[in-house]
Amino acid sequence: MSNELVINSTQKGERIALLQDKRLVEYHVEQSENNFTVGDIYLGTVRKLVPGLNAAFIDIGYEKDAFLHYLDLGPNINSLNKYTKDVLAKRITTHKLNGFPLEPEIDKLGKISQVLSKNSPILVQVVKEPISTKGPRLSCEISIAGRYIVLVPFSSSVNISKKITDKEERQRLARLLNSIKPQNFGIIVRTVAEGKDVAELDRDLTNLLEKWEQGFKTLRSAKPREKIIGEMGRASSILRDMLNESFDSISVDDKEMYDEIRSYIRTIAPDKERILKLYNGKTKIFENFGIEKQLKSVFGRSVSLPGGGYVIIEHTEALHVIDVNSGNKSNVESDQETTAFNVNMEAAKEIARQLRVRDMGGIIVVDFIDMKKAENKRLIYEKMKDEMKNDRSKFTVLPLTKFGLMQITRQRVRPEVNITTGEVCPTCGGTGKITASILVADLIESNLDYMLSKQNERDISIVLHPYLYAYFVQGFPSRRMKWFMKYKRWVKVVKDTSLGITEFHFKNQMGEDIEILPAEVI
Repeated sequence: MSNELVINSTQKGERIALLQDKRLVEYHVEQSENNFTVGDIYLGTVRKLVPGLNAAFIDIGYEKDAFLHYLDLGPNINSLNKYTKDVLAKRITTHKLNGFPLEPEIDKLGKISQVLSKNSPILVQVVKEPISTKGPRLSCEISIAGRYIVLVPFSSSVNISKKITDKEERQRLARLLNSIKPQNFGIIVRTVAEGKDVAELDRDLTNLLEKWEQGFKTLRSAKPREKIIGEMGRASSILRDMLNESFDSISVDDKEMYDEIRSYIRTIAPDKERILKLYNGKTKIFENFGIEKQLKSVFGRSVSLPGGGYVIIEHTEALHVIDVNSGNKSNVESDQETTAFNVNMEAAKEIARQLRVRDMGGIIVVDFIDMKKAENKRLIYEKMKDEMKNDRSKFTVLPLTKFGLMQITRQRVRPEVNITTGEVCPTCGGTGKITASILVADLIESNLDYMLSKQNERDISIVLHPYLYAYFVQGFPSRRMKWFMKYKRWVKVVKDTSLGITEFHFKNQMGEDIEILPAEVI
């Protein structure tokens, strides 16, 4: 299975697409103004204690106070609070925790008022981004994630991913990391660390300690609401978590982002630097890789299946509901059970993809087509678990109920990705009345004649829908060839599937839009 990462830089941030075998499986929009990303560590202020919820509301600079539950404080919250206050008071001069006396662990069944007090400073980490009307969700169990390990200050344990099942390998990793980890730092070993030698693990640990040291320096002079340690960008975090032998291409269309990712890959996997490419093509990068078209087809309310069936995806405040339908597939198979089973198998694969692409979280209820055989129900359940095994979010899949419903929970840490696939007509603006679409070609040629004859423009480009593109460039002699013979200038024609069929843009040699005359004037 090939993995490709395609990154498109825009004025508002980055659009990131992960392709597996050319199919879109993850899509992220990283906006530059979003300051509250999962993994960011802030110096907050306790605003309010709520004994009824056994929680506190913390001010970290968001428009709504962030939520911190007692169970998210972590057992070593007293050590963290003592360290934070001592650093702010300049009583601690080093980031190292050697010799720092750890406070006793808190009671798991205690009360928030026994640990925190109003208006006191507190070091917190974002575990859920602001979603809908809710502020960020916080934790005081500070952790800094690397490629192979996760560094946990104020702890002393070495925990190994449960997905590493080989007993000897688990013992080897535990022995190695116990020998190199500093005092009062705990470590969580990630699944990708399996088989790695001590040099790679030590390099990862050194990078994380440098990050902690930089955070310590920031904390010494920090003010409330200030970010102490920032999580890396979404693109880098995807590479950190997923970069492996199956990655064969990373394409970026922005030089600054290209340099940032190249520097990061050089740190974590120097042998993979060759697969990073700076895209300089004439068409948009998402257009070139066929992603724009996939986005339009994937994010609709109804999603088609290869065999003729389709699924309907509905979103509510409480949960997501997915309905599976056979469509015209019902006329193909010999009996109803076989039809239902085959459509459900296709639907399970597509639903697992949809959960990742849309980043859907919370409770998801899937209404599969009814099947009578218990064996078929079990196979659908196994298929769904198998398709979701590459999902980086935590999830739980339950077997089908007697009503044919499957319940899935998936961790939600950031807002769901949603793209409006219904397009407002660019000509009528949603009124329902447009200039006759058959006249659009005449309108383009009239504008072109005006620009070349009256405005004396040079190096003109026309960006338009693929149907219009074909109309102007195909055939011999093509209409574009006739323009060349008439005006003695070559006109560049560019197709863009994101445009409506009656929408088009004229651009000058600088790539800037040229004002188009209204139809009434021409």
